Amino acid sequence: MSGRSLPGLPPPRPIPIRERVSILFIEKTQIDVLDGAFVLVDENGIRTHIPVGGVACLMLEPGTRISHAAITLAARAGTLLIWIGEAGVRLYAAGQPGGARSDRLLYQARLALDDDARLRVVRRMYELRFGDEAPSRRSIDQLRGIEGARVREMYKLIAQRFGVRWDGRRYDPDDWDNSDVVNRCLSSATAALYGITEAAILAAGYAPAVGFLHTGKPQSFVYDIADIVKFEAVVPEAFRVAAAFEGRRPLEGRRIEDPVAEVRRRCRDAFRRTDILSRLIPLIENVLAAGGMTVPEAPDEVMPLAFPDKDPSGDAGHRG
Repeated sequence: MSGRSLPGLPPPRPIPIRERVSILFIEKTQIDVLDGAFVLVDENGIRTHIPVGGVACLMLEPGTRISHAAITLAARAGTLLIWIGEAGVRLYAAGQPGGARSDRLLYQARLALDDDARLRVVRRMYELRFGDEAPSRRSIDQLRGIEGARVREMYKLIAQRFGVRWDGRRYDPDDWDNSDVVNRCLSSATAALYGITEAAILAAGYAPAVGFLHTGKPQSFVYDIADIVKFEAVVPEAFRVAAAFEGRRPLEGRRIEDPVAEVRRRCRDAFRRTDILSRLIPLIENVLAAGGMTVPEAPDEVMPLAFPDKDPSGDAGHRG
């Protein structure tokens, strides 16, 4: 996204999230701005340009240094920066492109604080995740327990499908290298999904921390939304890669040397194949609409959405 418009064309605006590349992982490099462009500079001084305005989320791994100018450019372009541990096993901090909107925050908070509305939202999440209606006359805690049992069974069935030994979703973040392969693959896959989900939540003007089923975490609402599509979008890819790696079998003609890196590539391709970025914001709105409350009118002075999705001007070759 350039900061200057051409004569006769309206000023540029951020590319809608549905049209962006989903996610990029960056490690052991310096990120800076050169001639108004986002660049990576490695230890040998080699520069690589990144079209930051066309990326939804950048995951910054250990060994990455980023300048103030680069963070400013990413914020203006509406690209979320997330600082993670090696292989995405930990999420330390995240930026906030465009900023959350007070009208959307108040709407989200009203839903979360109203017991009946919150239960309706959780029931909608359940229905979207499992494809059937949530059991009637159940509290949120009861639905959480039912969901947990169904998720454990889904993991078990997918493990059987791919022939992977499965002892449950457990690993030690402080002993990452000795964790089993399938759990490392799952952590890498879900980190990628959480990154683009948080980018979508912030783009729509909501707060990642204000969850409905999950609570008390900085990314509670991220987990709520990502879990709806997790078993469709990333979990099978993690098991597929783990099965190939443990069996020392080629996957699509290639032998796997690094299962975590392979999962990232396959998740990136799966995001593109399933068009996940175009679905996340409508999914968020669908879930919140179940609460039965009216979205408040935005005040005149409200900040615009980080990713406005208006009809483009000119033909498909121009970015209005």
